Amino acid sequence: MIQSACSSDINKSKEQSLNSRISPWLANLLYPLGSKFVLPLFFDKIQVTGQDNIPEDGSVIVAPTHRSRWDALVVPYAVGKLVTGRDLRFMVSSNEVKGLQGWFIRRMGGFPVDTQRPGMETLCHTVDLLREEEMIVIFPEGGIFRQPKVQNLKRGVALISLQVQSEHPANKVKVLPVSVRYSQTYPSWGTKVYVDIGSPLNVQDYVTKSLRQGSQKLTQELFARLKDLHETKS
Repeated sequence: MIQSACSSDINKSKEQSLNSRISPWLANLLYPLGSKFVLPLFFDKIQVTGQDNIPEDGSVIVAPTHRSRWDALVVPYAVGKLVTGRDLRFMVSSNEVKGLQGWFIRRMGGFPVDTQRPGMETLCHTVDLLREEEMIVIFPEGGIFRQPKVQNLKRGVALISLQVQSEHPANKVKVLPVSVRYSQTYPSWGTKVYVDIGSPLNVQDYVTKSLRQGSQKLTQELFARLKDLHETKS
């Protein structure tokens, strides 16, 4: 279980090495810069639907499709601080958290994960953030896919959310499916962007005696919701 693994001093010290935090001055600079200047100037249109589905409080995993590096700016534009008043934390592929880019990512709440072999320290850090009722962005497909169809999902979103929900039944953990689509496979200047936010999944509905069965069911439902959002409107 994640719970027992995360309780060890070794993983606690590794978790601290992730050095993930929100820099208020940087967030207050970059959020408006990206939302009001960078994205509107680069893209022809950004259409967002379903923002009334975004939970106003509590632990939330935002689970978007992943089609471009631009998603790291588009998702905060659609569900981030300027919309909800809440900072987003990002689980980011470890090969992107390097150099100057890595410096910015870490200070905007991003933290690394090895997408091929996720380390326990990353899982523990994610669990702790959800215990604190943060909003965390995790791309459940596990990487960028240019194909229009939703790819098979990793079970990490379900396992982590069920762990937190089981430990703290009063904390109504939710998983928010989000479809991000572009009018071009490789977005360039003038591309159109479509973001559709679905109704959140209540993780409490998937808590069973078997973590394996519950995570499989939650993953299947998230996959179905993403397919409905992403493929029916493509």
